Amino acid sequence: MMRKVLIAVATMLASTAATPLLAETFAIQAGHLIVDAAKPERGASTVIVTDGRIVRIDDGATAPAGATVVDLRDRTVLPGLIDVHVHLTSNAGEPWYKGLTPGYSEPYAATIGLKNALITARAGFTTVRDLGGLPAASIAMRDAVKDGGFPGPRILVSGPALSIIGGHGDGTVGLNPDLRHAIDASGEQFWVCTGPLECAKAVRRVAAYGVDVIKFHATGGVLDDGKIGLEQHFTDEEMKAICDTAHQLGLKAAAHAHGPKGIAAAVRAGVDSIEHGTFVDDAGVALMKAHGTYYSATLMAFSGLQQYLGKGVFTANAETKGRATLAVWGKGLNRAYKAGVPIALGTDAAVYPHGRNGEELGLMVTKGGMTPRDALIAATKGGADLLGLAAETGTLDVGKSADLIAVAGDPLVDPAAVLKIGYVMVEGRPIPLK
Repeated sequence: MMRKVLIAVATMLASTAATPLLAETFAIQAGHLIVDAAKPERGASTVIVTDGRIVRIDDGATAPAGATVVDLRDRTVLPGLIDVHVHLTSNAGEPWYKGLTPGYSEPYAATIGLKNALITARAGFTTVRDLGGLPAASIAMRDAVKDGGFPGPRILVSGPALSIIGGHGDGTVGLNPDLRHAIDASGEQFWVCTGPLECAKAVRRVAAYGVDVIKFHATGGVLDDGKIGLEQHFTDEEMKAICDTAHQLGLKAAAHAHGPKGIAAAVRAGVDSIEHGTFVDDAGVALMKAHGTYYSATLMAFSGLQQYLGKGVFTANAETKGRATLAVWGKGLNRAYKAGVPIALGTDAAVYPHGRNGEELGLMVTKGGMTPRDALIAATKGGADLLGLAAETGTLDVGKSADLIAVAGDPLVDPAAVLKIGYVMVEGRPIPLK
């Protein structure tokens, strides 16, 4: 009897697999179309999307039989934006000790991430890289969105960022000595490492969770309570071990770096991107240009600093460091841009409230000295290239994933246009805007 049941089930499954699913087709009718931010825009056009891929682009307003028509003829349609530096499982404006309170847990962090993922997609960002979060929460958030259970952008995650003892990623800095000892003894902070061998092991432990990128703190950070400062933390040898191990595992490496010595050391170690780069000097810029290292300036983080300084969100040490960085807001990006360093848009979302990511383009123009077109290139093609997704997204070329947005106005001349989102599609799935 059991054998007959198994045969019947197998026959049913085979029959189901053999029956092709009906293809879902969208006709996205645009008033203006930006296929590639580096090229002239098209006039009235229709993007035909079938099963999540762009299959063709027609002139004018067309619609194949049976297609779902999306009338955006009063809008500009363009590639979805990409933010290479967010923290979805955290919220802005929370006190520094939030993670130590009874109500905070890793499962709860995943729910925060899912909420913020939708907020970010609604802001026009169809791909993001989450650079720092508890590992299981980050993976769960990423996969829940990827599997279609929750709406959101395509998400890449790093899990926890590697740190030196007492560094930016050491969560015990500033705590009671007894509590610090208990946390250290538990071994839970496996991303805190010393020496090349131990750091290589930490990379492998983070990678074993299934992350997409390895992040490490090459220098001190602004928002921690540490007094070590914003210069180099890991040694040159430790950074090289981190980058080499990540690359051996097929992963890219991203370095949180503020001070010029730490930036230069990370670039020499082979890092793929410098995050923040606040105090980068001419020597560091020359190194980045020579190595092809990407720069993500996260200018919106400074907006978050301005918003919360003096309100009890940060410790006194963090506020002092924050004011020092505000004094050079955007100067590093301007220096890198003029030198021809490759640039990708990153914002450090969670230092400021999620959903305001698009304001980064305006800051890249007003603070960083970029043209609106180059800022848009950094927000689309730059991010796709850095993340290794250039064959999948970043432009609306035929064959690529249908990651697109519609805005009011022309973002090639006015970066504020990306703040007027009228439609979002991620991998062929429309994102509800309400």
